[in-house]
Amino acid sequence: MKISQRELAELSGVSLHSLSNLESGKGNPTLESLLKVADTLGVTITAGVNRI
Repeated sequence: MKISQRELAELSGVSLHSLSNLESGKGNPTLESLLKVADTLGVTITAGVNRI
């Protein structure tokens, strides 16, 4: 899925700043933020964790 951070922020309700930190590995996202992003992208959190 090709989506910009700005679009993802609008669709998920997670701030653009938080998404930027999440993508760059900075900060500590809340479980709620992770769930919102995962739901918006149509994936599970486990899918992301398995990639680490």
